[in-house]
Amino acid sequence: MKKNILTYALLLTLAACSKNSSQSAPEPPAPPAADTSLKKDLPFPAGAAVSVNLLKTKDVYRSLVIKEYNSITPENAMKIGTIHPAKDTYNWADADYLVSFAEQNNQRVHGHTLVWHQSLPDWVANFSGDSAAWENLLKTHIQTVVTHFKGKVTSWDVVNEAINEDGTLRNSLWRQKLGDDYIARSFQYAHEADPGALLFYNDYGHEYGVTKRTAILNLVNNLKNRGIPIHGIGLQMHTRYTQADNNLVNAITSAAATGLKVHIAELDIAMNPDNVANLVFTASLAEQQKQKYFLITKTFNAIPKAQQFGITTWNVGDADSWIPSNYNRPDWPLLFDSNYKRKPAYYGVLQGVQP
Repeated sequence: MKKNILTYALLLTLAACSKNSSQSAPEPPAPPAADTSLKKDLPFPAGAAVSVNLLKTKDVYRSLVIKEYNSITPENAMKIGTIHPAKDTYNWADADYLVSFAEQNNQRVHGHTLVWHQSLPDWVANFSGDSAAWENLLKTHIQTVVTHFKGKVTSWDVVNEAINEDGTLRNSLWRQKLGDDYIARSFQYAHEADPGALLFYNDYGHEYGVTKRTAILNLVNNLKNRGIPIHGIGLQMHTRYTQADNNLVNAITSAAATGLKVHIAELDIAMNPDNVANLVFTASLAEQQKQKYFLITKTFNAIPKAQQFGITTWNVGDADSWIPSNYNRPDWPLLFDSNYKRKPAYYGVLQGVQP
């Protein structure tokens, strides 16, 4: 009798364990193996904006860019202030170095940027001439740069940040001298110089809210509907960990609704948006950052595959980011820490593409 009671109790225990096991939450995905990399494990291009100086001078940076990424964007090397410092002078050195580096390592190059209201050299800022002279300046710059890299640069941010926060067109020097349609003509000039290059409009603030996002979408849809050669829309996505999830999701899905290729082009997630001078990057903050990177990646991975141009972070390690110096604060916005070690955010990206 005693033996039967013990057997019955054992069966009850096993049944209870089985029931509890079936009701428990699924185990989170195991961390990827050490030999993993973004370029190997993401089903779309993994990119970083890179510093040519760091590629030349810091071995750990260079090695990491080779290991992790199959797409690179020049952080500054192709901006007009760098590449075209005087009217009849083009400085190709850094941009050529980057393109050669990419070719050696089987990486795509995304050119950034042909037309922007910043990074203007003095000769442009002080240029005087009639509208025809300004038009020639714009066309000559675009076509000289695009022709130089024809067949080597896959894609370009043709026009960058042409829209204000309130949805109006930015009254940049280009707009003042050439009118609203300088944007469309910039795309036409770039396409004439390299018909094989993919052309993007790039801007920040898609995730801020409806006003700027709608203006950006209206602009690109107008260009597309007019037959202007535009192939993609760049979401810079310089965002923050406090940004609402629905804003991030809406930014990506509404861009995809244009039918154009979508590039998350300058991604970083600020962790100190309130500029706290003595803030410390805690495990809790790291986890919150991971969840935002996970959400962005998961949402991007769900748009049609043909539109997934890739996710590019704005530089590589936290020490390389523009944010701490620009805002004079500590911050940790990227996937790698200041020693180029993987952060939880890195695994958030990889887990974002898991089924």
